[in-house]
Amino acid sequence: MAQQGQRRRAIINTDAKNEADDQYAIVHALLSPTIDVRGLVAAHFGTVRSQRSMEDSRAEIDLILDLLALDREVPVANGAAHALPDPTTPVDSPGARLIIDEAHAETESTLYVAFLGPLTDMASALLLDPSIQDTDTVVIWIGGHHYYDPIYPLQPKVEFNLSNDITAANVVMASRLPVWQVPSSVYRQVAVGYAELDARVAPQGRIGRYLVDQLHEWNATHHTGPIEHRSLGDSPAVGLILNPGSAHFSSRPAPVFAEDGSTDLSQDGAREVLVAESYDTRWLLEDMFHKIARHAGAEGGPR
Repeated sequence: MAQQGQRRRAIINTDAKNEADDQYAIVHALLSPTIDVRGLVAAHFGTVRSQRSMEDSRAEIDLILDLLALDREVPVANGAAHALPDPTTPVDSPGARLIIDEAHAETESTLYVAFLGPLTDMASALLLDPSIQDTDTVVIWIGGHHYYDPIYPLQPKVEFNLSNDITAANVVMASRLPVWQVPSSVYRQVAVGYAELDARVAPQGRIGRYLVDQLHEWNATHHTGPIEHRSLGDSPAVGLILNPGSAHFSSRPAPVFAEDGSTDLSQDGAREVLVAESYDTRWLLEDMFHKIARHAGAEGGPR
């Protein structure tokens, strides 16, 4: 694990244009002094909303970096454009190669690879180079339902991030890499209202205004009923890199996912993964909002 005084190495794998919450997680990671973001990887998010979803994610990442106007370069790599075709065939990409290279980097610090969408690029990296299983690498995944919870009303049988590459999820779950999963029952609770976002984020420079405007726009486009809140469900992945104690975990047998997204928990002797049971949402949001405000102040105030 990262020693005192070391920055935590991280790769953020994001389907950034899928919804309106990845943007907040990306900004939070980049504005956190203790996170050494070694790269942002553009992830696909299936074909339901776009036929070029990975490219859409890449364009959104580039826009966020432009709005942030950081004083340093942040590596960006394209990930896979689609899901794995089968459990043994990787989808090679610069993003998967970035994960492999960072996993083998000569350093004593843990590499945290945070997935805010499907696990395609992690599975591809494992299939391209199985030896990364023996490196000090932790996979953090925002995805899947909790295996032991009933499905909530109005919630689909298969969780969205899982649905976009069930095969990849099985490859990662079967590997030896430590996995910290934040399931839907937890990430949906990281909710924030329009009123708070309008008061605390929107005034904070170009990036603050964009974060709030695009969230309003996404909700207006994709929700049929009245709504004035949004779950920033991808942000716990960044929070866990900053503060691994910000979640309460249980150790569960690694699942095997069927084609319909259902979970087989009958695997005798299955290895264990950590599943978040709860998350310190208020700490997470306060830390994020203050860092966005600090960044805007450093830029000379709202623009």
